[in-house]
Amino acid sequence: MMRIRRTHGIFGGLLVALLGIWGGIIPFVGPYFNYAYTPDTAWTYNTGRLWLEVLPGAGALLGGLLMMWARSRHTALFGSLLAIASGAWFALGNVVAPLWTSANPAGVPASTGTAMRVLEQVGFFTGLGIVIVLFAAVVAGRVTAVPRLVVADGEPSVPVPRRVPSDETETETIR
Repeated sequence: MMRIRRTHGIFGGLLVALLGIWGGIIPFVGPYFNYAYTPDTAWTYNTGRLWLEVLPGAGALLGGLLMMWARSRHTALFGSLLAIASGAWFALGNVVAPLWTSANPAGVPASTGTAMRVLEQVGFFTGLGIVIVLFAAVVAGRVTAVPRLVVADGEPSVPVPRRVPSDETETETIR
């Protein structure tokens, strides 16, 4: 089993989990702060919020928790891939949502000002998804990087060619 140090995914996993919580809860509490998508009433549920905000938020939260608590490379990599998929769905789900329905299920930004409408789009979907993908990809890179092999006495093993009388070249490990 390929084990990793627990510190490889703790910080990135924590950030991804917090961003997943943000993405899953902001559609319900955002209207309290005039930061919302339509319908702009607090704690209003619809299927667009389920498919485009709650489920990717839950996926990012689960992926972040797996990255934080993973003891094996496979678990940490699965968590980071789950978070990458969730972040990609945050960023692109609202774009492809009209393919399965005639109306945009996520609604539209509720603000009237241009700058606030842009901030709502970035904070609810695109920017949130990109940041989740970024942190999850960093953890995936750290997890998949192969560390140097260390022998029992603490010195790294280095394969060095040795001379042999025949035409074959063999290698041995110097300790």
